[in-house]
Amino acid sequence: QWLDVQMFIRADSGFCREHIMFWCEQNNVDYILGLAKNKRLKEEITQELQEAKELYEQTSQASRVYKDFEYQTLKSWSKSRRVVGKAEYLQKGENPRFVVTSLSTEQFDGKTLYEQQYCARGDMENRIKEQQLCLFADRTSAATMRANQLRLWFSSVAYTLMNALRRLGLKGTKLAKAQCNTIRLKLLKIGAQIKVTVRKVWVSFSESYPYQHLFKQVYENLRRLCPIPLRC
Repeated sequence: QWLDVQMFIRADSGFCREHIMFWCEQNNVDYILGLAKNKRLKEEITQELQEAKELYEQTSQASRVYKDFEYQTLKSWSKSRRVVGKAEYLQKGENPRFVVTSLSTEQFDGKTLYEQQYCARGDMENRIKEQQLCLFADRTSAATMRANQLRLWFSSVAYTLMNALRRLGLKGTKLAKAQCNTIRLKLLKIGAQIKVTVRKVWVSFSESYPYQHLFKQVYENLRRLCPIPLRC
């Protein structure tokens, strides 16, 4: 359906399973998945861990050295795959981390792959957390899975709208980076009087509304947007 869209999966080590990686490879879906460390993996980056330790001793700052290598588990994987190892040394000691990916070295070197592609997963988890806490995505107590799925869809649509409001309507304002619950409390969950006439609908706010200037600015920002036709 979306022939020009690159599908990309980024997840922690809980999703590093053969059937998931195999499906992605068969369906041209790229992935970066966290890989739980083990003795064999740590042996692969022994030299890099020593280099990271020496850098830390010289600078007293967290140091990282990356290594690309091919790796295959003893039993569960059907073939060898590209793994990037991060040999990190912190104040508390060594902190090795690993990811497995379908992306090639021509697309991303090890450092860029880990720091810019995989680590961005943390920001996405913050967005998911925002939807759960601010837009009730965790309310799935209905008796059927279908009803719970519908609730989650409603929450997802609400988040999409709130994110569009933040990105377009609140651009350049002090709430440009506000969370959804703050936007709802200050701009949406406010008292107003509605009067419907033959030709117009009047919405009257209280003169004491503390964010009326911000509301006006957001309203003007949205009015200046060019309408985009919907394609169904």
